Amino acid sequence: MVFLFDVVVPNQDDLPTEEETLLLVERVMAGESVRWASIGIILAGHELVTELNNIWLSHDYDTDVLSFVVEESEAGLEGEVYVDVETARERCVEFNTTVRQEVARYIVHGLLHLAGHDDATAEGSRLMTALENRYLTPGDAIPAPLSGHVPASG
Repeated sequence: MVFLFDVVVPNQDDLPTEEETLLLVERVMAGESVRWASIGIILAGHELVTELNNIWLSHDYDTDVLSFVVEESEAGLEGEVYVDVETARERCVEFNTTVRQEVARYIVHGLLHLAGHDDATAEGSRLMTALENRYLTPGDAIPAPLSGHVPASG
């Protein structure tokens, strides 16, 4: 398994570390029963994330996180998650969290999209928020997937 971590924004002191991020990736992928071959997590700013949002989804606006499935094969899932750190820094006060916590939530949210979850409906959004909360709750055990969801990979 390959884990790629890149931070392309200044002032990185308030961001999750590579080790913390890898633990999140492992926790979510195991909890969602997704075998992964390669996951890239890129912590970026408005400019890059907005550009990718425009190019790949034809959305010309800022967003907090983007996920891209690169390939699914017998080796497992290959995917990328792009987190807009500037959005996390702007919105953490609104949610009474730290920047580190907000970025971690965006990482988990992006990983859940890679695992096949969709938040386009109110029900999907509620499920994803519940899963985010589950994976962001400290603990040693990897939680079992919530019933009713069939992972994209396995």
